[in-house]
Amino acid sequence: MIGVQLAQQLREAGLTWKPAIGDRFAIPDRDLDEEVFVLSNMTIEVYSMPEGRVIGFNGTTEWAMDDVELDETVWLPREDQLRELLGGTFRSLARGPAGYEVRIDLLGEERSFAGENVEQAYAAALLHLLAAAGAA
Repeated sequence: MIGVQLAQQLREAGLTWKPAIGDRFAIPDRDLDEEVFVLSNMTIEVYSMPEGRVIGFNGTTEWAMDDVELDETVWLPREDQLRELLGGTFRSLARGPAGYEVRIDLLGEERSFAGENVEQAYAAALLHLLAAAGAA
């Protein structure tokens, strides 16, 4: 899993989240940075309210929290989601000296990105793609 800091870098680089059942997220800056939440159709759902989209915590007793605005959360994309976001640029995933390496091809130039785990390697490659898209 990627950490909150890397997830925030992805968001700042332009990655947008369209919440779906099964998505993981964190709520930074509320002493909950180490907690991972999962959207579920039973306990945690996204609601459209007049003031905007919120994530509602239904029936939770652990925290005094009914809902949190979507922009106060940070998406922690899974391996499959990160790979899908790489789209047609993705070439391969292999074990490397630093953990894992993801290879992408961007406009005919092949690049490799390393991470301690698979998701970190995918995220590093995605950060590169987002930066390239922002520079275009």
